[in-house]
Amino acid sequence: MKITLTFLLLCTACIAYSQTVDKPFIKLVEPGKEKNAVRSSRNFLIGSTCKSCNLTINGNPVKVFATGAFAYEVNLQPGDTAFNLIAFATPDKSVNRKIIYNYTLPAPPDTVKVLDIASIETFPEGNLLLQPGDKIKFRIKALKGCTVIAGKNIKLYEMPVAMPGIYQGEYVIKETDSFLMEKIPVTIADSTGKTVTKQTKNTISMFSPFNPTIAVTKGRLAHLLFGLGEDRLGGAKIGYVDSMVQLNIVGKVDTKYKVQLTKYRTAFIDDDLIKFLPKGNFTPESLTSSLRAYGDSLYDYVTVGLFARLPYQSFQLIKPSKIVIDIFGATNNTNWITQLENVKEIKNVYYEQNAEDIFRVTIELKHPQHWGHQIYYRGNNLIIKIKRQPENLSLNKLTIAVDAGHGGSNTGAGGPTGSSEKMLTLAVALKLQKTLEQQGAKVIMSRTTDKFFDNKERILFYRDSMPDLLISIHLNSAGDPIRVSGTSTFYRYIGFRNLSHDIYKRMLELGLKEYGNTGSFNFMLNSPIEYPNALVETLFISNPEDEMKILDENFQQQIADKIVLGVKDFLEGCKNADNL
Repeated sequence: MKITLTFLLLCTACIAYSQTVDKPFIKLVEPGKEKNAVRSSRNFLIGSTCKSCNLTINGNPVKVFATGAFAYEVNLQPGDTAFNLIAFATPDKSVNRKIIYNYTLPAPPDTVKVLDIASIETFPEGNLLLQPGDKIKFRIKALKGCTVIAGKNIKLYEMPVAMPGIYQGEYVIKETDSFLMEKIPVTIADSTGKTVTKQTKNTISMFSPFNPTIAVTKGRLAHLLFGLGEDRLGGAKIGYVDSMVQLNIVGKVDTKYKVQLTKYRTAFIDDDLIKFLPKGNFTPESLTSSLRAYGDSLYDYVTVGLFARLPYQSFQLIKPSKIVIDIFGATNNTNWITQLENVKEIKNVYYEQNAEDIFRVTIELKHPQHWGHQIYYRGNNLIIKIKRQPENLSLNKLTIAVDAGHGGSNTGAGGPTGSSEKMLTLAVALKLQKTLEQQGAKVIMSRTTDKFFDNKERILFYRDSMPDLLISIHLNSAGDPIRVSGTSTFYRYIGFRNLSHDIYKRMLELGLKEYGNTGSFNFMLNSPIEYPNALVETLFISNPEDEMKILDENFQQQIADKIVLGVKDFLEGCKNADNL
């Protein structure tokens, strides 16, 4: 009887234990398939298994984090390499998965072996609309030791590089040229006189003197670009400009029009942000009228009298704090500046003719901290609207915008367990909202649910809401899930740096690795000049340990708490700076 009872107790214990053991599985987020052709020797197996599982890869034990996540680096030899992944909770409960990589060494540079042209590149890239004086560059890959001519007589020269057969040259457009949607022929000739001719992929046209050249901006987010460079965040913006600003168009590169801002300075603008005025409109330029500085119950203002809506650029200076506005095409007309005593943030206003066609207005501020400004036209008068430092720098007197990155169909980055950036930014943002509101702050949220919200719409939403501060919550991601981790914050304008820096210092108190406080960052939510803003890349979702932390709701709350402390540090710093 005792033996039977003992046996039953043992069986019950075994059943209870078996029910607590997770069922093994292997879920890979990288690579996404069983057989993989790769050109890099270094790759990563990234994914998750059950939280109580052990994992081996080709017999080697692999660290499994508390979330079940793992990341394993593989260094391949040329050819096929198989990896056998085994996850097991108990010896009799296991699952395995096989992954095969086929690593092919990068092919050495291949030269052209016969009389032929392998490729033709033109710079700038894209279809071109040019004027006399513009330059077009050619790079050709062809058989070495030959003569290469672009167009009728543009000689290209073979370059002394590691791979022979690369020919380059430049051509400056002349008054006598008459390109009209033409693909330029490129001809190669060998020593026997045999030739091969091919055409450029893109077309070249001359800017017709009969076409209109004056355009105006349209929409609320028209912006000028410094050049044609691109990164994943877009081209480098000079800044946003108001609608109906007149521009002198002097060319086009693919979808971007070239703008002549001054005699020696050009910019670019996307073709969907302008509309042309009829031929005969004057080139944008204006004498200035008088300047006036005044205030109302909320803001300070500087008005600059002009006779046309000219393009402009503003930037911030610190120590001492100043706002500088360059108006392109404006010329000083011996004007005076009237300043009223009802201004509260403006200390001084002065101007100078920085170049023959650049009128520079400088506004000295009373407080060291920049709180934002806005530039727009009222008729032809340029208005600089300056945000005052809040009289009470307590959180319960401020409006804070909290932006949860991504959302809806824009999932953002993903983690080893399959976590998504959009959901984790929302989780942190909601906790940040609650924590700020507990401190008495008014909070404006870009989203409180999983919905898509385009970044352009976010900028307009916050421009209309005019918060005191903006904090955008994101998670970072890297191709290396093992070595790259940590926290970082970002700003674009130097006058707003303190907010991101103070938050960054508090984030480091969480024991996160340093990834830096980065300035001049080309992120859209860092682009507004109307209010101090900071992008917080809380940590790396691609790193299993960082992902484990951000999946923990307690850690999410700690992040929210540290951001609030960073904001408080920023506000305290403003108070202290005023007393220096």
